[in-house]
Amino acid sequence: MSRLGEYPARNGPPPERATTADVRAANLGVVLRHVRGAAPCSRADIVASTGLNKATVSSLVTELIRRGLLRETTSVGGRIGRPVTMLVPDGQVYATVGIAVGADQLTAVAVDLSGVVLLSWRRSFAEYAQSTGRAVAVITALAQRVASAVGNRGRQVLGLTVGVPGLIDPDGTILRSPGLGWHDIDLRGRLETALRKPGYPITVENEANLAVLAEQRYGPYAEVANLVYLTGGTGIDASVVVDGRPLRGSRGYGPQIAHLPLTEDGPDCECGRRGCLEAVAGVPALIRRALPVANEDLSRADLLPYAQEILRRAEAKDVATLDALDETGRWLGGGVSLLAHLADPELIIMGGHFAPLTPWLSPAIQTGLAESAGPVPVGGCRIAPATLGTESAALGAAARVFDHLESGRLPA
Repeated sequence: MSRLGEYPARNGPPPERATTADVRAANLGVVLRHVRGAAPCSRADIVASTGLNKATVSSLVTELIRRGLLRETTSVGGRIGRPVTMLVPDGQVYATVGIAVGADQLTAVAVDLSGVVLLSWRRSFAEYAQSTGRAVAVITALAQRVASAVGNRGRQVLGLTVGVPGLIDPDGTILRSPGLGWHDIDLRGRLETALRKPGYPITVENEANLAVLAEQRYGPYAEVANLVYLTGGTGIDASVVVDGRPLRGSRGYGPQIAHLPLTEDGPDCECGRRGCLEAVAGVPALIRRALPVANEDLSRADLLPYAQEILRRAEAKDVATLDALDETGRWLGGGVSLLAHLADPELIIMGGHFAPLTPWLSPAIQTGLAESAGPVPVGGCRIAPATLGTESAALGAAARVFDHLESGRLPA
């Protein structure tokens, strides 16, 4: 037992000391991240912003250019004197690939290092989702097709990230994805085997975390450091960003909001309980309130056309539809209030089928937040729709590869 003021003895071996190679890899990532965020910029800009000395920056930049990650360009804009050699990401050598797995479709994008979307493809998926073997085969075929198209454009795949709704562990195993009906699926391992160890890293991550990453990288929310992203599809999923980073927790799962119990008198939930957020405020619950299909079994394929019909009726100011949106928004506000108390967000982004309905859901969500407030008020934060549509998670998946790159895991 340690005395007061002493740290307890550490169990296990001491942490390994960073090697010179580790430090250099980390510094390469620092420089690459700075250029991607501030391009075009000069070597002097990098020195001033990173604190690395001039000789180190020069050496790191030379290596990044050699590896095809940066390139030089000349700029005179806003500068006095001779033209200055500037640095920008090199979009001609590599591309990253992102695939989003939805209940009814797959979306794939390839993005070069300068941020240009090289291709965006979709294919139907509903008929394959319930068989994991067929699903993996279809995802593999799409990844191979995208990689081939990237190669035909003269670029090499730098990495693949696959976004899936549900509970994903850090090793890429899907522990639970109710919307897809998947449990304990080692998707990363199965893709690596199916793609025959493709020579680039494959990761699998939660779709909501990737969608919010895309909104921050490619959408209008880059300057928002604290936010909640709430998405509605076959279920409800959420991502919480605190100080610019997604909240992941000790096991990497992040916040699980769908099955927060909100009322004992609510409808049965697929988890076996009653009155969970997903059961009272999910897209199927909204559809049953707003449209005369309460006694019908809703298939995944029904959600989009029914959500579009609700939007049409809301725009026409149909009273029953507006009442249904108001009730759903209040439930959403009550559920999101827990995350708001924990994270103190300045923004709530509504994604999935919720996005186009945000103008009608937002006032009721604010009411639900206010009604659920404790000593510290959580109402009043801005509520806005996601802006990238069905490509958001796939774009975020492609951007996630850049994060691995900027952490120092560079191609040989």
